[in-house]
Amino acid sequence: MVLDCFSRRVVGWCMREDLSTRLVLDALEMAIANRRPGAGLIFHSDRGCRYTSYVFGRRCKEAGILPSMGSVGDALDNAVAESFFATLECELIGRSTFRNRRKARMAVFEYIEAFYNPRRRHSSIGMLSPAEFERRWAQDQTDVA
Repeated sequence: MVLDCFSRRVVGWCMREDLSTRLVLDALEMAIANRRPGAGLIFHSDRGCRYTSYVFGRRCKEAGILPSMGSVGDALDNAVAESFFATLECELIGRSTFRNRRKARMAVFEYIEAFYNPRRRHSSIGMLSPAEFERRWAQDQTDVA
């Protein structure tokens, strides 16, 4: 999952049967397609082998993204992402039974795209949803210009 820390919006995600580099590359590609990031974007992660791989680093460089990694054993370093996963577990995974991976993937898609991004409120952004926070921020930029 790739989460925009500014708005708490999930901008890229992927589900796979394994924890390969392809998993994080697919989530990163979705985030790049959704955001079209410019120079100066920072991608922060833990020190998992998927994030330290040559292929992942090369793709970040190609996209103008600066990889950033937390220190070893620092549980608070990735708190925003961990908070998302705890919320997903509490609000969806822990309350559901899925007949197969396809059903699980659809449920996660619906949770992120139909609830989490457009409707779920966050205290860190003034009790707004990520989509509403971004909409208001964009409007404020227009009003200033």
